Amino acid sequence: MSMPFYVSPDQLMKDRSDYARKGISRGRPVVAIQYADGVLFTTENPSQALYKISEIYDRIAFAAVGRYNEFENLRIAGVRLADMRGYAYDRSDVTGRGLANAYAQTLGTIFSSGGEKPYEVEVFVAEIGDEAAADQLYRLTYDGQVVEERGYAAMGGSAETITTYLAEHWTEQMTLSAAVQLAAAAAGRNDAGEKAIEIGNLEVAVLDRTRSQPRKFRRLRGDVLTALMG
Repeated sequence: MSMPFYVSPDQLMKDRSDYARKGISRGRPVVAIQYADGVLFTTENPSQALYKISEIYDRIAFAAVGRYNEFENLRIAGVRLADMRGYAYDRSDVTGRGLANAYAQTLGTIFSSGGEKPYEVEVFVAEIGDEAAADQLYRLTYDGQVVEERGYAAMGGSAETITTYLAEHWTEQMTLSAAVQLAAAAAGRNDAGEKAIEIGNLEVAVLDRTRSQPRKFRRLRGDVLTALMG
């Protein structure tokens, strides 16, 4: 009788972590910056059909890097959860923290399960308040860990290089134009140096607290983005 092949739990988790990190590192980075009037997301995305930055609810946005089909499933689940909670209770009961916790449970369960591969994704969940001090930005990793970020953050390929660049150049209460230019410059940096990303290949969106509409999410493109880029 043959003996079953044994893999220690530590080695199994390490292999699953390496697998997920490798897939995430191949993705183009996403940069998040808190500025005076909200939260900005920027990434290089030549596709005009597949978005990496999306709206979840009135004041909540979602951004992701990694396998598109996997983070799109997470986005759709988040929209459904937010709609159900807002309908059953009150719209104010839908929060970025609650959504981040739900994503953390899902990602953690999938990562720990031996029956399926871990998700190759990292996720940003952001929520804006009535003032800058109330803004929230969460980064969720493939294994369900939640990190609350302040000021700026990056995920995906060359995230460490980009974070170092943001630390050197970010300031509090930045204008939207300054934040867009900084995010675009940061997104073009990698371990080999930097490159200029064409405006047509940038996907840029904001949660803007100055909007009069209840929905604070909007995309920046075309002439508006060109003007902000200077």
